[in-house]
Amino acid sequence: MTAGYSCAVVQGDWCFVSGTTGYDYTTVTMPDSVEDQTRNCLATIGVENIVRCHYYVTDPAFADRVFPILGKTFGTVRPAATMIVCDLIRPEMLIEIEVTALRRT
Repeated sequence: MTAGYSCAVVQGDWCFVSGTTGYDYTTVTMPDSVEDQTRNCLATIGVENIVRCHYYVTDPAFADRVFPILGKTFGTVRPAATMIVCDLIRPEMLIEIEVTALRRT
């Protein structure tokens, strides 16, 4: 990989997952909607015991569209979270999600 990073790093009981975009890796396509991209991000991450999330979106209006998906996914877990509005590397990317998980014993 030319970028020189890991998709995830595990250190002891901690798991740090790099920013994950909404590609559907079974078809290697990017959905058009931020909702579908959000679902794909979460499916790709698939990590349990998430304690911290950073959400990067390209439009502030996306917050109201993805909050219900995030709420349903995390349920009562309710990780600490921050949403940042910014540009992403490719124009088709509407959301990127980065998480930190802590293994529960």
